Formats: sequence, structure tokens, C-alpha cells
Amino acid sequence: MEFLSGLTPKETLELSELLAPERIGTEVKVNGFVHSVRDMGEVCFVVLRKREGLLQCVFEENVSELAVKKLKESQTVELFGTLKEDARAPHGIELRVKGGEILTEVYAPLPLPIGKWKLNTSLEAKLDNRSISLRNVRERAKFRIQEGLVRGFREYLTQQQFTEIHTPKIGGRGAEGGANIFKLDYFHRPAVLAQSPQFYKQMMVGVFDRVFETGPVFRAEKHNTKRHLNEYTSLDFEMGYIDSFVDIMEMETGFLQYTMRLLEKEYANELHILNVTLPDTEKIPVVRFDKAKELVSEKYNRRIRNPYDLEPEEESLIGRYFKEECGADFVFVTHYPSKKRPFYAMDDPADPKFTLSFDLLFGGLEITTGGQRIHDYQKLREKIAARGMTEEGMEQYLDTFKYGMPKHGGLGIGLERLTMKLVGEENVRETTLFPRDLSRLEP
Repeated sequence: MEFLSGLTPKETLELSELLAPERIGTEVKVNGFVHSVRDMGEVCFVVLRKREGLLQCVFEENVSELAVKKLKESQTVELFGTLKEDARAPHGIELRVKGGEILTEVYAPLPLPIGKWKLNTSLEAKLDNRSISLRNVRERAKFRIQEGLVRGFREYLTQQQFTEIHTPKIGGRGAEGGANIFKLDYFHRPAVLAQSPQFYKQMMVGVFDRVFETGPVFRAEKHNTKRHLNEYTSLDFEMGYIDSFVDIMEMETGFLQYTMRLLEKEYANELHILNVTLPDTEKIPVVRFDKAKELVSEKYNRRIRNPYDLEPEEESLIGRYFKEECGADFVFVTHYPSKKRPFYAMDDPADPKFTLSFDLLFGGLEITTGGQRIHDYQKLREKIAARGMTEEGMEQYLDTFKYGMPKHGGLGIGLERLTMKLVGEENVRETTLFPRDLSRLEP
């Protein structure tokens, strides 16, 4: 009988291991994808693509047991040889190949030139061949940055005594109201895909005080813009025993500060590949909704057409205003009109036409919506009635408040939008692994 006692050390080394100074001059074994082949006659340069980056391998005539003529782009190989320093090579090292083997073959030409630095092709071509286009070094780097954002969110909130939760994505009704709900048949009962984890994360504040979740949300909106998706990843948190909704904004500011430091320290290679300059998060300005509209109207001579909402152009101008006036990349816009916020948003006692809520704009694009929630059972029911809504389907949610809830609030961050602005893309599909929109269900 055999037993497993954990991971068995591998003979093949990863890039971080190869970069250790003591490896120089030693014989090592590596594996990876053939990223590119450059035959110079007596010498051939083969670049391997590994999870941590690129490794240059040198095949010299009559030295390597593996014939370089057999190598093709996108094969997977295992090679061994002597590791040498070379300032011209990626990461300053190269492998002088003595031999190896081809692990897997390639049966068709690549549909995209993934070995090039930039994929000079259309977004549609990249999305139609998504699993291949993501093998390009620059395309892949975007999603390493995205990983860093999620990692920062999780690490920072865990340090702040939040509990990670996982809520259902199939439910009996939507949390946000409106008609933008995907409906489905659930064993002969009507059901919907979750617009957000809102009800559940509020309910769990009564259990853990502070909770967070990263997961998909679904919006059945018939839009076709560069900033919208029908399925996206939301970074959500909810926290109890707050003094005001300012506590929520401060927590998000802390997350951003922590995450930018994390990216700078541990994702420097990806930041360099994408030529990303990290935004300033040390001080984020805060402005009321109505004041923000007045400021951009006066400075940019733009008439206020809708006093109850921010149009995309206004968001862009608000971002421009605070960049020009304060050098700020982010700005919190607070006190959104009550009629534009969900029923659970706490109205401002000083002026119930507005709410104790906010959006965070990054580079003129909304990436976060949050605020204080109504925590009193009777006031929550009164707000539902005042909106002409029914309590049907919300009984479990309302019961949570019937038995007492602390003063609380939270937010949701659009991960793909945050990534898009951070890496300087113009279309949110560029920072979505497998986008879902009006026309795309595959791959």
C-alpha cells in the first residue's frame, strides 16, 4: 500500500528558483511552452514561456542532443543545460541547452502571433481565440494585475477582521429591483441569477459583524458599451457598528493603499510589462453629488441636464476636475439622490431627498457603489411601502432586521472596471477573461 505525505520536490525549476545567484554555472532542468524560435544558423535562440515569465535558451550546433529543427512555437518541452548570466536576455539569465525532449506536439498553426510583444489584432479576434490570445505576455500580465487586486482585497480585509463568505448566485428574486434580471426555471419554480450578494451580506453582518465576498454578479441590461458587462466580478464587503458611511469610504481607501503597495512590491514585472504607473491613493477627495455637478458645470460650461443622476460625460469631467485641481486619480462622490438608490439605502436625515451613499470614481469612471444601509426593521418596511414595492420574496431578509441589526453599510467594486482603469485599457472586455455581453456566450 502506498501513502502520500505531501508534495514531492520536482527536478524542473521555476524562474524564481533560476534567479538565485547560486544557480549560475550549474546544470538545471526546465519546462515550458516554446514561445518563439529564432534560428541564427550555428546558434538558435528559443524562448520558453513559463508562468513567471520568459526564459531564453541557447541551442548551439553540435552541442544539444535535441535537434532545434524539431521545435515549433507552442510545443511544450523539457530542457536541461547550464545556466549562464547574460545581460541581454530576459531577467539576465539564459540556458545553454545540452538536451531535452518535446512533451506535446502542435497540430495547427497558431491563429494569432502570440510570440509578438503586442497583439496587433482586433478585440473580436482576441476574444474569439481567447485561450490562445491570453498566452501573449502582455495580455497575460493584465490578469496577473487583476489577481493582485483580488489578493489585496482579501488580505487587507482579513487583517481588518472581516470573514470571507460565499453566497448563492441563484435566488427567488433580485436584490436591486428593476427589470435587469436574468430569469430561469429552477425545477419548475421561477428563479433569478443574483444581481448582487446584497441581501445575504447584510444578513451575515448579524452573524460575523464584518464580511466580504468576491464572486460573479449578473445584470440583464441590453447595453453594448465599453464599460458594461452582463456578468462581472464584484468585490463586496459589509461592516457593522459603523459611525457613519464615512467608515466605509475609509475602509476602501485603506484597501486601495494596501493593494497599490502590494502591486508595487510583488507585481513589479507585470507593471513594467504594461508600463503602468500606479495611482496616488494617499489622499482621496470627497465631494457631494450636487456640488460635483455644479463644479463641472461651472468649469467646463456644461448645462446640468439631469439633477438626479450622473451621466458618463459628467463622471469623466468630475474625474478631470479633481485631477486638474487636486492631482487626484480617485474621488468619492457622496449623497446620491434617494430616487436613484435602492430601497435599503439610508436617507440623509438632514435632507431625505439624498442618501448616505457614495460612488468612487477612478479616472472619471465609476468603479464602486456603496453607503450606509437602513438597519431598523420598521423604517425598512416603510421605505419599501413608500416605493410601492411588495415584501413578497423578501420575508427572510426582513426577518433578519426584525430580530435586531447593528448600524451597518458596505460596497461593491467592479473588478474588471478597476483593472481596466489601472492598466490603461479603454474597453472592459480587455480585462475580462471570458466576457459575457449582448452578443457573446462563448468561449
